[in-house]
Amino acid sequence: MKLLRLLCRHKTALGLGGLSLFAVVLLYLANGPKYTERRSIIRSTWLSTAGRPPHEDVWCRFVVGTGGLGGDELRGLELEQSRHRDLLLLPELRDSYENLTAKILAMYVWLDLHLDFRFVLKADDDTFVRLDVLVDELRAKEPRRLYWGFFSGRGRVKSGGKWKESAWVLCDYYLPYALGGGYVLSADLVRYLRLSREYLNLWQSEDVSLGAWLAPVEVKRVHDPRFDTEYKSRGCNNKYVVTHKQSIEDMLEKHQTLAKEGKLCKEEVKLRLSYMYDWGVPPSQCCQRKDGIP
Repeated sequence: MKLLRLLCRHKTALGLGGLSLFAVVLLYLANGPKYTERRSIIRSTWLSTAGRPPHEDVWCRFVVGTGGLGGDELRGLELEQSRHRDLLLLPELRDSYENLTAKILAMYVWLDLHLDFRFVLKADDDTFVRLDVLVDELRAKEPRRLYWGFFSGRGRVKSGGKWKESAWVLCDYYLPYALGGGYVLSADLVRYLRLSREYLNLWQSEDVSLGAWLAPVEVKRVHDPRFDTEYKSRGCNNKYVVTHKQSIEDMLEKHQTLAKEGKLCKEEVKLRLSYMYDWGVPPSQCCQRKDGIP
């Protein structure tokens, strides 16, 4: 199909010449009416200023694997692309939970080959981002070996369910990794992943895999409790920059509250305690939850 061939061409043909400060890529696991609605809501809320002043240096794409899709689904994506031009279609990848790690690696390979950028935010489709805060802070950061998010070092290896890790033999815990609801990498680490891709093991969880891939690398790991990116949200805090596990209604409310009141939360709510990562102790002792942390 013309659209799929076009996405494989050089960046100048794609209109991607020049330097983008920041690439935002959102991963999608399936396609259907509810996912189309999620993309629409994200476009109209926290991504609404991307590509325009003051965020003209932000480049955003929704990443979709199109392998195995039927004609109607492909035509629907073509129509959506013609309207919004913000899909990154991976024709050789079938979208599924089992392929999520392969998908994220393919996405990073594509980015390094086709786009000049300094940082990338990977976020899920149920994540809300304070794009203004994130971009302002990234403008002041050096684009070198940065791995920024909310880290875990004591995650027990999953022995069942869809995230079961049958091939994990490194240790009895996962290696320290930034939780996958949203994290930032500098472009040099993305290049490292592309150059190393033939040697990388693909575990079931993409965020666990990334932590293992970067474990032997000299990386600046920045644990930030303003990234509310665990398997369930810790609540609403006006300091949060990235918030995972958000419904469509949550996104609309946060966007409207920001527009009207200049803050994220109508009312701050704490559902569970947070922690600061202690890099001076073994990873299994890293993360003691305490009050007073966002």
